[in-house]
Amino acid sequence: MFSDSHAHLDFDSFDPDRGDVIQRAKDIGLQFIINIAIDLPGTRNSIGLAKDYPGFIFATAGIHPNYSADLTESQTIELAELAAQPEVVAIGEIGLDYYRDYATPQQQLTALEIQLSLAQKLDLPIVIHERDSAHELVPILVNWWQNLPESTRIKHNPGVMHAYSADLSYVNTLLECGFCFGIGGPVTYKNAVEKQALVASLPLEKMLLETDCPFMPPQKHRGQRNEPSFIPLIAQKIADLRGLSHEEVGKQLTNNARRLFRIN
Repeated sequence: MFSDSHAHLDFDSFDPDRGDVIQRAKDIGLQFIINIAIDLPGTRNSIGLAKDYPGFIFATAGIHPNYSADLTESQTIELAELAAQPEVVAIGEIGLDYYRDYATPQQQLTALEIQLSLAQKLDLPIVIHERDSAHELVPILVNWWQNLPESTRIKHNPGVMHAYSADLSYVNTLLECGFCFGIGGPVTYKNAVEKQALVASLPLEKMLLETDCPFMPPQKHRGQRNEPSFIPLIAQKIADLRGLSHEEVGKQLTNNARRLFRIN
């Protein structure tokens, strides 16, 4: 019934009990998890997890903007090789982050363009990270999408905006390109007025469930490590905002993730 379209189960915080965390996710009805890479080691580890849990965990390949400062030609070649592995269902987590200065804007832009080209070459959807950069990132994504051949599958399902928090004025533009929006724990926070307004207005077929674990747990678990078994709390909040049951939300948003990531 449920899915987690954005998890980081390869992170060190899961080392003591990763197997138990994955079992709890299965126990509450998760059908699959997309483990999101942030760098080359993370890409390798995500693929490893997908091999360890075939049909339940799927991997992405990508360099997060905060880790893009030292991207070399050899790393770009390795990323392309890893992205072609059958366990990889998307390119990500990629984008622009102007909130932090771990990499210069130019370094981030270079890494983004390389990975957008890779996504087009492999016809894989993208997982987008945006922070304080929508004014520059959204036009780049629109231009990329406009130049995709009609014959590619990503022309019709280009990717997902992870943990979207930018100005709502960009939402319709992104929807017109076919992007989905990842909805996670922050929608349950008491002061999350804008996120709740977004969820109330988005087409249901353009939302995905995500945890971003170990970060951003739902309100009930704030201060704790987040994990995929908390997904029903997010689904329930979406259901409350939409006047639906959490089962209906779980089924629809999981089908959305299946469509985007081409999971049977």
